[in-house]
Amino acid sequence: MSDAPGTYNMVLTRVFNAPVEEVWKAWSDSEQVMRWWGPNGFTAPVARMDFREGGTSLVCMRAPKEFGGQDMYNTWTYKKIVPMQRIEFIQNFTDPDGKKLAPTEVGLPPDIPFDVRHVVTLKSLDERKTELTVTEYGYASEQIVAISRSGMEQCFDKMAATF
Repeated sequence: MSDAPGTYNMVLTRVFNAPVEEVWKAWSDSEQVMRWWGPNGFTAPVARMDFREGGTSLVCMRAPKEFGGQDMYNTWTYKKIVPMQRIEFIQNFTDPDGKKLAPTEVGLPPDIPFDVRHVVTLKSLDERKTELTVTEYGYASEQIVAISRSGMEQCFDKMAATF
């Protein structure tokens, strides 16, 4: 499944032991995003949320000291929001002010696209369980998909611990 020929998508689904409202808040509330954004050992010192269609949130993940301690900023520019069901956004790497940067400018491989389309879907399975699926579109290699999947799995683990 891909948007463009020759590209690969990362798809990850997990069931959380939380009502859909809590999982939704994990994506829309600054304090919640700061609890789970970034892989294990990383922190999220910034989550300036402008959670609305057309809005752009600025999030930061900070590497642990043993990995250099650097801050990596992203923006999430929202294209479509269907409350409690779907969030579509474009992720970009940025400087601390939200100015877009090419992934190579922040030390990442050249096969990571400039704009990464994300679709987050939530499905209430019952009053205490929610299925969450994140799809990231347009990677140039299966290796980058594997790296992204590993990072998102760790984010999901951290998110699950918040409920």
